[in-house]
Amino acid sequence: MATDVKDLTAGLAAQFRGLNGVHPGQWPLAPRILCGIGVALAVVVLGYFGYWSGQFEEQDAGAAQEQQLRDQYRLKTAQAVNLDALTAQKAQVDRYVVRLEKQLPSKAEMAALLSDINQAGVGRGLQFELFKPGQVVVRDYYAELPIDIKVTGDYHDLGAFAGDMANLPRIVTLNNMELVTNKDGALTLNAVAKTFRYLDQEEVAAQKQAAAEKKKKEGKK
Repeated sequence: MATDVKDLTAGLAAQFRGLNGVHPGQWPLAPRILCGIGVALAVVVLGYFGYWSGQFEEQDAGAAQEQQLRDQYRLKTAQAVNLDALTAQKAQVDRYVVRLEKQLPSKAEMAALLSDINQAGVGRGLQFELFKPGQVVVRDYYAELPIDIKVTGDYHDLGAFAGDMANLPRIVTLNNMELVTNKDGALTLNAVAKTFRYLDQEEVAAQKQAAAEKKKKEGKK
């Protein structure tokens, strides 16, 4: 058995001797097979790096895009299923916003609101010693007007006046309240009444311009 293997190895080695100057077509079988295998491997390697690798990359990109489109489809499908509920929810929010906006007076209605606050106190028999609107504070979506007030009366009338402020059709809050007892037994309420109004178109435009300029300045830093 060992002799047969040795003879086979010697025979194969003999086929690779004396190939210089001999046309490959005239080589023995073993060298021709080995040469063919080498050429095939070279073609495979060159084909992979020269052509197939790009095809594989395109395939991977296509698979990733397919997965992305599938995810988008699932998301849009879920949104479509809940479309009626989302539409109803948006309509509810819109109604709530409109209701809140109706509680905010416009700039032209502020004078009437100040008169309502004054009349609420007078109607309860209170005496105004101070009723001084302050500087308007403009916020992002609304304007705030503080009013320094000082009213005198008995305990129940002052409590009723505070309740009247809460029940006004417009939003009015009492802040920084201080109750002082006078020598005659009457009570004096010092407070800051704050009312709010929505911004008119010019004020909204000014707010947007100011925000844009601020953003522009921050971008230059």
